Amino acid sequence: MSLITTLCLLTIFIILSLNIGTVNLEDKFFEPFSAQANININYNSTDSNSIQNNISLITNILAKNLENRIQKAGAILEITSKLPQVRDVPYAHLLNQTLNTLHGIPQYADIEKRQVVKNILSSNNDLYEIFLLMPNGNMYFLEPYSIQQTLAVNNFAFRDYFQGAIRTNDTYLGNVHTTAAASGARTAKIAIPTYFLMDNSTIAGVWAGSIDFNVLNKELQSLNLTSLDDSTRVVYVDSNGQKIADSDINKSTIPESFANQKGFKAAIGGQAASTIDTVNNTKMLVSYQPVNAFHNTWVVLLMQPSLPL
Repeated sequence: MSLITTLCLLTIFIILSLNIGTVNLEDKFFEPFSAQANININYNSTDSNSIQNNISLITNILAKNLENRIQKAGAILEITSKLPQVRDVPYAHLLNQTLNTLHGIPQYADIEKRQVVKNILSSNNDLYEIFLLMPNGNMYFLEPYSIQQTLAVNNFAFRDYFQGAIRTNDTYLGNVHTTAAASGARTAKIAIPTYFLMDNSTIAGVWAGSIDFNVLNKELQSLNLTSLDDSTRVVYVDSNGQKIADSDINKSTIPESFANQKGFKAAIGGQAASTIDTVNNTKMLVSYQPVNAFHNTWVVLLMQPSLPL
């Protein structure tokens, strides 16, 4: 089977398989006939332009899927941030005694908020924890409580997601960082400011959720992109070039920077195309696509060995 035929079949497979929740990628992101028309362009051709076109199409589909996941998680946080039980901190006074010992309020305080989070986490696997920070950045509560217990710091005003939510007065997507919990996992947060019920202009805190990179890794790895070539690889990276997820299971837990890659720089600048670049001492055909969400830009990079001219 030719490479271009394999790529086209993979593209069809991705469109059929990347259906998360009740959202259909074709319905949400493409006009009814344009997607299939693009897939079938030069189906039997083996020239380099056709290969680049099909790789770019796959990259675009993956970028749209990632954007959809981020937007969906952000929408859940936005909606729940407006609930009456979220727009209040009735047990904030307890932090005087518990912040340094429990890293927030006790487990059985503000049960209504914790129940809201439990309901969200039970129905959405893109987020694995949700928490509320006080206006000064101190942790109010985090659910699951088992993670709150393991926090190594109590104030998060230094985090980009907290500062972004306060600065923009809007939902904000943070970049990759190592969590303050004992697990030391790498994650990124979506955060939104909340306001008191009685005073819609006074901030009550910052409502935030942590994106589960394991879900993104597993999704990319389920595509089995290495069947095209042992060196074919897809990575998601944040606006600093730090890796979020990786189709290579052997590298997915290893921190990497793609900040110096030409494709990354172009995508951060708003471009979507392909280029030839050197990745790990190998000349690669790199397709890149920006993912714009909540005042930030992440990037999808699809890399495979460059064909000889």
